[in-house]
Amino acid sequence: MNYAPFFALCMRIVHTTHKMNDHNQTPKRLAVLALAQQAANCMNCGLASTRTQVVFGDGNPDGPLLIVGEGPGMNEDLEGRPFVGKAGQLLDSCLAEQTIDRRHIYITNVVRCRPTIREEKSVRNRPPSSEEMAACLPWLQQTIAIIQPVVILCLGAPSAKTIIKPDFRITQERGQWFSNSYAPNIIASWHPSYVMRMHGDAYDKARAQLVGDIAAARNRVREVRRTLEQSTALEET
Repeated sequence: MNYAPFFALCMRIVHTTHKMNDHNQTPKRLAVLALAQQAANCMNCGLASTRTQVVFGDGNPDGPLLIVGEGPGMNEDLEGRPFVGKAGQLLDSCLAEQTIDRRHIYITNVVRCRPTIREEKSVRNRPPSSEEMAACLPWLQQTIAIIQPVVILCLGAPSAKTIIKPDFRITQERGQWFSNSYAPNIIASWHPSYVMRMHGDAYDKARAQLVGDIAAARNRVREVRRTLEQSTALEET
């Protein structure tokens, strides 16, 4: 789907509602902000009736790397930012090992509202349904269209099935590179919450694989930048 008209509309909105003299307010940041403001009132699925708030995204929309997880949990639902609970702490530590923090990347989820199962005395997280992911897909597509990432890192099977291909098999295709209309470079890895469920050697192995896939994403960004720099240098000679 072509979101160029939507992007143009976002830019008209932000140019008329924000002053551009703040160096932090880049066109992409303002376009993502405008989109997030629209999403805050989303009623496209039943999650709207149980959420505390829409958890749109966090980080730097001007960064070359976009990380896409599954959906917000309890902490994210309360704070309004993705990956702020224990899984987020694990993700941040894995990113830090590759000298990456949220100033360098943008993080979001396939669904922007917390999917829950309500029992007699508790509320717990659950995977998003296919209907919920389909309802939230336009927000993800528009986010990607604005950011235009060099690399997308999918965390977990729901993200990979949404962005890479519906029959993606994370146990067999994790760490492999794909390309489609979303981005020229897409890779998938374990979701941090999956890694946290492992113990002993299995935990160490899964965590090392997650760190390795983050490193692969970082290195691909560097490769693309180096290629562009070399191409620019050749054109100028």
